Amino acid sequence: MTIKIGILGYGNLGRGVESSIRQNPDMELVGVFTRRNPEDVKLITADAKAYHIDEAIKMKDEIDVMILCGGSATDLPVQTPEYAKFFNVVDSFDTHAGIPKHFDKVDASSQNSGKISIIAVGWDPGMFSLNRVYANSILTEGKDYTFWGKGVSQGHSDAIRRVAGVKDGKQYTIPVESALESVRQGNNPEFTTREKHLRECFVVADEGADKGKIENEIKNMPNYFADYDTVVHFITEEELKRDHSGIPHGGFVIRSGRTGINKENMQIIEYSLNLDSNPEFTASVLTAYARAAYRLNKEGQKGCKTVFDIPVSYLSQESNEELRRKYL
Repeated sequence: MTIKIGILGYGNLGRGVESSIRQNPDMELVGVFTRRNPEDVKLITADAKAYHIDEAIKMKDEIDVMILCGGSATDLPVQTPEYAKFFNVVDSFDTHAGIPKHFDKVDASSQNSGKISIIAVGWDPGMFSLNRVYANSILTEGKDYTFWGKGVSQGHSDAIRRVAGVKDGKQYTIPVESALESVRQGNNPEFTTREKHLRECFVVADEGADKGKIENEIKNMPNYFADYDTVVHFITEEELKRDHSGIPHGGFVIRSGRTGINKENMQIIEYSLNLDSNPEFTASVLTAYARAAYRLNKEGQKGCKTVFDIPVSYLSQESNEELRRKYL
C-alpha cells in the first residue's frame, strides 16, 4: 500500500522531504502546503501540487501523514498541536528544553483525534537522542559527551548578519580536536563551553565598514560568541557564494564507561554523523518516521510519540523477515 504524504512548509527542509519521498517507493507526495502564493512554488514532483496552507484541512482524508517542516521557534509550537487534530503528523521540533511541554500539547490533540504524532524527529534531537539512551542503558556507569560540527549553525549565522556593517555571513561550529581526543581516550574530562567547541565566522562586510568594530562585536556577542574562542574571516561576496553555499553539519555522541567487578575495563561507545546537507538528512529521518506513524495508526494506536517509542522495524520499507535475514 502506498503511503500518501503531505508537506507543510517548503523551505530547505520541505524540499528535502520531497526529495526523500522520491527515494521511498512505498510513498507518494500528494501536495505541498505553503503560506506563499502556490503558483510561485515549483515542485520537482510532476504529479504533486502546491496548495495554500489554508487548504490543508480540507484534504485531511487524502493524506495519510502530514510532515511539518516549519521552524521550532514559532511555527511548530502552534502548527503541530493544531494539525494533529486532523492528521497523523511528524515534526522536527528541536528546542530541547521545550520538548516536554510540546509533547503534552500535541498528545492532547492526538488523543482527541485518534491520530498518531511523532515529535522531535531529526538527528539532535532524534538519532543522537537514541544513541544517548542506548549507551546509558548499556554502560550504566559512565559519562556522556556530545560534540556538534563541523557544521553551519543557522542561528549563529543569522546573528552575524544582524551586526551593523555586515552584508552577509556564515558561521561554523567546530569541535575542539584535543577535547574530542581526550574523550575518546577515556579520560572523562570536565569541559567549559569554550573548551569543547570553537566558532569560525566568514563575513562579507559592507563597503567602507569598520571591520575591527564588526569583529569585536561578533566576538563579544552574549549568548552566541562571547563564551567561545571565535575566529572571524573577512571575505568577498563571491568567495562566500563559491565556498560556503552548502549547509553541512554533523557531530559525535560518545559515552565513556567502565565495566568489571573493579571497574577495570574502559568501554567507549561513539556515534557520529558527517552530513553534506543538514536539512536533507533531517528530511530523510522525518520520512522514515512518517512510515512509522502510518503503521502505528493503522494498528489503531493514537497519541504523541518520540523516537524512543518507535520500534526500529517500523521505520523500514523491508519486512521483518528481510530485516532478520539481511541485518541481524
